[in-house]
Amino acid sequence: MTAIKHALQRDIFTPNDERLLSIVNVCKAGKKKKNCFLCATVTTERPVQVKVVKVKKSDKGDFYKRQIAWALRDLAVVDAKDAIKENPEFDLHFEKIYKWVASSTAEKNAFISCIWKLNQRYLRKKIDFVNVSSQLLEESVPSGENQSVTGGDEEVVDEYQELNAREEQDIEIMMEGCEYAISNAEAFAEKLSRELQVLDGANIQSIMASEKQVNILMKLLDEALKEVDQIELKLSSYEEMLQSVKEQMDQISESNHLIHLSNTNNVKLLSEIEFLVNHMDLAKGHIKALQEGDLASSRGIEACTNAADALLQCMNVALRPGHDMLLAVKQQQQRFSDLRELFARRLASHLNNVFVQQGHDQSSTLAQHSIELTLPNHHPFHRDLLRYAKLMEWLKSTDYGKYEGLTKNYMDYLSRLYEREIKDFFEVAKIKMTGTTKESKKFGLHGSSGKLTGSTSSLNKLSVQSSGNRRSQSSSLLDMGNMSASDLDVADRTKFDKIFEQVLSELEPLCLAEQDFISKFFKLQQHQSIPGTMAEAEDLDGGTLSRQHNCGTPLPVSSEKDMIRQMMIKIFRCIEPELNNLIALGDKIDSFNSLYMLVKMSHHVWTAQNVDPASFLSTTLGNVLVTVKRNFDKCISNQIRQMEEVKISKKSKVGILPFVAEFEEFAGLAESIFKNAERRGDLDKAYTKLIRGVFVNVEKVANESQKTPRDVVMMENFHHIFATLSRLKISCLEAEKKDAKQKYTDHLQSYVIYSLGQPLEKLNHFFEGVEARVAQGIREEEVSYQLAFNKQELRKVIKEYPGKEVKKGLDNLYKKVDKHLCEEENLLQVVWHSMQDEFIRQYKHFEGLIARCYPGSGVTMEFTIQDILDYCSSIAQSH
Repeated sequence: MTAIKHALQRDIFTPNDERLLSIVNVCKAGKKKKNCFLCATVTTERPVQVKVVKVKKSDKGDFYKRQIAWALRDLAVVDAKDAIKENPEFDLHFEKIYKWVASSTAEKNAFISCIWKLNQRYLRKKIDFVNVSSQLLEESVPSGENQSVTGGDEEVVDEYQELNAREEQDIEIMMEGCEYAISNAEAFAEKLSRELQVLDGANIQSIMASEKQVNILMKLLDEALKEVDQIELKLSSYEEMLQSVKEQMDQISESNHLIHLSNTNNVKLLSEIEFLVNHMDLAKGHIKALQEGDLASSRGIEACTNAADALLQCMNVALRPGHDMLLAVKQQQQRFSDLRELFARRLASHLNNVFVQQGHDQSSTLAQHSIELTLPNHHPFHRDLLRYAKLMEWLKSTDYGKYEGLTKNYMDYLSRLYEREIKDFFEVAKIKMTGTTKESKKFGLHGSSGKLTGSTSSLNKLSVQSSGNRRSQSSSLLDMGNMSASDLDVADRTKFDKIFEQVLSELEPLCLAEQDFISKFFKLQQHQSIPGTMAEAEDLDGGTLSRQHNCGTPLPVSSEKDMIRQMMIKIFRCIEPELNNLIALGDKIDSFNSLYMLVKMSHHVWTAQNVDPASFLSTTLGNVLVTVKRNFDKCISNQIRQMEEVKISKKSKVGILPFVAEFEEFAGLAESIFKNAERRGDLDKAYTKLIRGVFVNVEKVANESQKTPRDVVMMENFHHIFATLSRLKISCLEAEKKDAKQKYTDHLQSYVIYSLGQPLEKLNHFFEGVEARVAQGIREEEVSYQLAFNKQELRKVIKEYPGKEVKKGLDNLYKKVDKHLCEEENLLQVVWHSMQDEFIRQYKHFEGLIARCYPGSGVTMEFTIQDILDYCSSIAQSH
């Protein structure tokens, strides 16, 4: 127990400036035995506070912890249960009765004795001790008035005392005078006994001699005792007085403690009240603004915005624990809720009226803009509404249901307004594309408003007629020698290009401005999101942008970017159909318009995707671009089909085929349109398809041609293709350009050889026989000895081809070639020059054979190379 007492004093009470006086090991009566210690302690500082402390061993470790403490002045009764028999049970009556069972009766008695002493010293016997042995209390009475209550705790001094220096010295002197003491202890003891008797006798005599002084001393002692008694009486009275003062001081100390505690509580209460007043008090001006503020003026909007922010701060204040249980707080929160609901209704009603008024005001300007190809400017409307942006943000965070209702109403009103504006805008564009009223009727537009009322069947019929016209043009172009892709000239196509560009240029800022306004006004962040389709907007027609909990708090959509895009789809739902109708009209006016539309649309899609690839504008233009690309591919397919359907005249020469001229026109137009365009790859693919179709069908027509030789058809058309590719310098068709050149060269040579034939036929047969003899092994100089090939036979053959006959044959040949070739390609002189070279080559070949096989014979031709050149030049000039 001493070790435990020491450990408790060190670990628990010394840090709290307390001293442990007594300890008892106890457990609660009638329950499971969970041992603990009751400790009697006093503080080391004045005023002294006496406590009974319950200490329990911790469950988590081998250490003790202070569990509860009672002030000894709160102890009313100590019940020991039995004053006669030994009983370890006892009760302590504090604010309630605590029943304990001590581990031993001795520990219980020691603890009660210590409590009795503390009661006597500090509490002036206020505690009642019941069933406590009087003997136990009498033993606890102190033996002297000055004895401390805690004197019993001091350790008893050991009876053994060490010798001091003087005593050691006397013993040493005595031992030196009796050296035999060690060897004869009996003699030494006897000597000491005799000397002691002598001293005792001397002492008795001295006492008897000083009896008088003793009597005097005793008398003085008696007087001193009387004086001590008087002093003790005075000290007792003083102690009683001091005890009264001590009690008063204890009461004052306790009163001061209560005053300090009260002041602390008052300060905390004031702090809580100030917190509530500062954070939950809404100014009267703000209340008035929320109830009656003018939402039409800038000053009123600013006042309402400030009031709404202040109200939101009051409603969102983080209340401390217990605040929500105060009636005043509940009332104030209800008042704030009523104000919020009232202002939310006022704001929603006012903004709905603004939306409706905007639709009426904007409609009055439609007539002015319908004349010009421009869309009305919504910037003033956006500027006016943006004044309410902060209030919309407040409404979004406080009443999402009304915020969502405003969003739906805005989409409904604006979608109808934009639908009227955009449809009128596209009708103007269609009229400008088709030109006059008669032309507009031709393409399905009629009526004063220029509405496109032609049905799908009439448009299809128009497409068939356009295709038939193009085929009839192709047939007529065989006779005309040139070809045009449509009835419209370059100026008409340029006009269409400008109108289409203006349409896109008007739509793009309109959509971007509206999207930017929606983001700012409805406080939606434009962050990255996965683009969706029009199908996602179907829920918008039902009037909800997101589902809600029963409490009105919105479930978040996939992202606020999706919400912006869905709103844009609802508001501008007519843009994509109108663009598709305009594209269909342009394609029916002239299929080559798809080139212009592909370039313009690609550029605008590229620009929109650089700004925001997931925006409504980017998605819509991307969808329309797919349609434009489909029309472009259809245009290419139609041209290839027309190539395959071309029929040539059997009575006239072929010349440049219509699809070759059309390819030239297409390539020239495409190169001018696609210069620095983003989708050059689409054009290169189209080139590859077209040139492949041109090559195949040129050869097909050449094989079917009856009036014009095959080589002429191939030569002229591939020469035209080669010239076109060389002039346009199309990088993706370099291989085809080389192929065209090779085909042109091969068929030119073939035609020259075929047409020239054997102008000196008999001479040619003669030398073929000579070459045959040489091939059989006869030496060239011995050929002249052959009967059929001697010099006389050679001279006879040569005489049959005088210069006059040669010139006549060449003249007939020139006429024949001129009849075969077409004028537009202007290849006559090229072919004639090639024939001249081929004739000279044959002439040189014959002369070489004469020189080798008939050396020294002096046989020569009737005409010279110069004569051939003169003949050819003269014939060309005469024609």
